[in-house]
Amino acid sequence: MKHLLLVGGGHSHLAVLKSFGDAPAEGVHLALLSPSRHAFYSGMVPGVVAGHYRSEDCRIDLGALAARAGARFLLDSAAGVDAARREVTTARGERLRYDILSFDTGSSAGDPAAAAKHSLRVRPVEPFLAGWERLRERARRGEVRRIAVIGGGAAGVEVLLAMRHGLAGSAAQFALFSELPILAGHGARRRIARILGARGVPVHFGRKVIAAGENGIELDGGGRFEAQAAVWATGAYAPSWIAQSGLATDARGFLAVSETLQSRSRPEIFAAGDVATVIDEPRPKSGVFAVRQGPVLARNLRRALAGEAPERFRPPSRSLALISCGDRYAVASWGGLALEGAWVWRWKDRIDRRFVGQYRFGDTPQEGP
Repeated sequence: MKHLLLVGGGHSHLAVLKSFGDAPAEGVHLALLSPSRHAFYSGMVPGVVAGHYRSEDCRIDLGALAARAGARFLLDSAAGVDAARREVTTARGERLRYDILSFDTGSSAGDPAAAAKHSLRVRPVEPFLAGWERLRERARRGEVRRIAVIGGGAAGVEVLLAMRHGLAGSAAQFALFSELPILAGHGARRRIARILGARGVPVHFGRKVIAAGENGIELDGGGRFEAQAAVWATGAYAPSWIAQSGLATDARGFLAVSETLQSRSRPEIFAAGDVATVIDEPRPKSGVFAVRQGPVLARNLRRALAGEAPERFRPPSRSLALISCGDRYAVASWGGLALEGAWVWRWKDRIDRRFVGQYRFGDTPQEGP
């Protein structure tokens, strides 16, 4: 009996669980370790904030998916890994042995230590959505007049526009802060900048936010912006446990893997999604690539269990980004090209619902709006 341990319920591990549910592997004990029973599809989260979806519409039951795959489900998080002993220690102190190990835990949201008390982070999703409900009620009561969103990538733009739509009719105002120009590298950046301007959202870039307090945020080099709430949607940061693992990492502290999604220091350890960096083919931290890595990871875990050579993950040279704009309107970005319209949002809605639907078994398919 070989032990395959999956740590994290990210997008890639959804494909692994479905694969083992579709075709169980003989002689394999499968286990899933996750701090939450549910996985949230990140592509639909702005739609929940905007009010187009319920939270359960983008939620996948990891317990049910694990049960279908014949996997033991452990509701806990990883606190450390001992690669020499082939053990993962959980936050509750349990030691889990493995023959093959796979990480898909996602990344951490970075913000200054002083900002945590007065801020809302977009990751993890479950506490973010709960925090958004509280923030929305405060804004509707007039307790929050200004909301600062920190992070000029797609996540920051989508969340800001979704919150603005969700608070339509209130007096709340928004501002976007980014160290770099918004959507750097996206063909849609000019269209998004125009949409933000048309909706009265000022954009401040080139200044780093270093702290957030009860009534404002502090900027690097001096300067202050009055706001009663701050939402952090900055870039991905490596989880803290990786530094103590002794596993090979990239310069930013993410797990370093080869094109086969295997650790550069331990071939029996695999990693995919935001927690990992394919050293020879680095790509932005994005759910798009985690989804694409999933089927390859599933096949390679089976190959590793059978003692066979793994296959390579070949990322696309460019990827399609569908950026929602709060209302049922979206912008499509493909390399240097961009298109926009309500039809793009409907296209995105169909793709997103189809993705979630493939991991629901026994659920009634939900119709689009």
